[in-house]
Amino acid sequence: MRVAIAVSLAGLLVMSAVGQAQDRSQSRSMVQATQGVVASESVLASQVGARVLERGGNAFDAAIAMNAMMGLVAPMNDGIGGDMFAIVYDAKTKQLYGLNASGWAPRAMTPDYLRGKGHARIPSRGIDAATVPGAVKGWEALHRRFGKMPMAGILQPAIQYAEQGFPVGEVVSVYWSDSEEALRADSATARTYLINGKLPKVGDVFRNPDLAWSYRQIATRGAAAFYTGAIAQKLLASQRRHGGVMNAADLADYDVEWVTPISTTYRGWTVYELPPNGQGIAALEMLNIMESFPLASMGHNSVQSLHHLIEAKKLAYLDMQRYNADPRFAKVPVTQLLSKSYAAQRAKLINTTRATCNLTYGTPEGTDNGTTYLSAVDRDGNMVSFIQSNYSTVGFGAGLVADGTGFVWHNRGGGFTLDANSPNIVAGRKRPLHTIIPGFMEKGTEKIAFGIMGGWNQSQAHAQFVANIVDFGMNIQGALDAPRFSKETFPGCDVNLEARIARSTRDSLSVMGHELVMRGDYSSTRMGSGQAVYRNFVTGLNAGASDPRKDGAAIAELLPAPPAAQKR
Repeated sequence: MRVAIAVSLAGLLVMSAVGQAQDRSQSRSMVQATQGVVASESVLASQVGARVLERGGNAFDAAIAMNAMMGLVAPMNDGIGGDMFAIVYDAKTKQLYGLNASGWAPRAMTPDYLRGKGHARIPSRGIDAATVPGAVKGWEALHRRFGKMPMAGILQPAIQYAEQGFPVGEVVSVYWSDSEEALRADSATARTYLINGKLPKVGDVFRNPDLAWSYRQIATRGAAAFYTGAIAQKLLASQRRHGGVMNAADLADYDVEWVTPISTTYRGWTVYELPPNGQGIAALEMLNIMESFPLASMGHNSVQSLHHLIEAKKLAYLDMQRYNADPRFAKVPVTQLLSKSYAAQRAKLINTTRATCNLTYGTPEGTDNGTTYLSAVDRDGNMVSFIQSNYSTVGFGAGLVADGTGFVWHNRGGGFTLDANSPNIVAGRKRPLHTIIPGFMEKGTEKIAFGIMGGWNQSQAHAQFVANIVDFGMNIQGALDAPRFSKETFPGCDVNLEARIARSTRDSLSVMGHELVMRGDYSSTRMGSGQAVYRNFVTGLNAGASDPRKDGAAIAELLPAPPAAQKR
């Protein structure tokens, strides 16, 4: 009888463990390995990154290779016509570095120039929305300082797929369709992104031999090919054709900037973002405000936790909009904005029972849904948090291809304003307020490189991800999966919620004055999409996670294959 009872209890324990695994709310398990792990929003791009690691490259080589693939497979989101940022952890020196590869406006791009062309607001399309693209200079800076493989080897997979083609994915086919009007409006753009004059559909094989040409130029001649060489000549011809003011000096004089990441502590973890001109400072201020409230005891995505997060977002974003700009042109009070005492003062402004709708500052120019985020960790513990963007998905950035290059100009100039009272007013050789931000967090021997793209969603999504890890004990996959809110606007009480948030919670938030805009269960357009990699420097464990809101994957580097057995 005792034996029977013991066997029965053991069976119940096994069944309980199986039940917990089957009933979890997480979409999938983390990918874990002792080798490198990469994560991107395209399975194909992730496979390329893992292959680079297997061939002796490191995390930084893999990031560039994945970004090159993303510029091919999701050209509306990202590409070498856009900007990039990265947070880099170098395992050898145990140092964290920041890379700002955002481009500047042409010297002649002034408020008077734009108003003289009839613009009452910063243009979000066309040649006057384009600033100097920074991504290629960013690739070169990252590769020169930390890379291992030759650039030709890093770009080879993207070149091969650009020439031979790949099947168009489900998510990007919708973005392609949404941009049909913009694609047909310019002949060079139509030749590049339509197949025999038709929109690519799911499963259609898309080729981009012009992009393969551009990648070959960069592989053999470096960034000089883009900023002073053969690609530059095509870019300048495009400017002349469309009546732009960017000249050869605007391209040739541009360079990236290595910066020191800014940080705050959050309940024992240190969270890092890049300093202005990016919006990452808002994520850190938001975390500082959140630290005043016991979110863990409130419960994940409860009425009270969501209310406090939403209200903290409003306050942090108000400050970001008021002060943030290119620090070479404006004095941004970073230290003061990240002060714990300042956050405590701001937290007192939160009404615990009612949404606040009457914040005064307006909404910044531009909208950004055209971004890709990716991350990588290699077997040595090098890590990179990497983000790159065309700015707007619908319309493929500025909607213009420089003929023969295979990529679009971004429209990052739309991040400026014509408001003379704003530190972010447009000026020649100035970088706009940027939406795209990479994130990084660490505690002791654990480090996480993470990011969640999607316009003004990004800082608030970063703060929610950190809270999911720190306050609610989730792993990196669960933290990406969890339902999110996103308040895209700055004033008002409107806020997007994913439908997975409980109906009773939504009803209570409405009673408190939040004006809910309901989105799908997994809303990539409104909530963005993220990736993350993790490293434990004691155990040597690497892990990766990919957001189910897109079609990506975390993929582990395979162990080296043993020598092939000889036939007897």
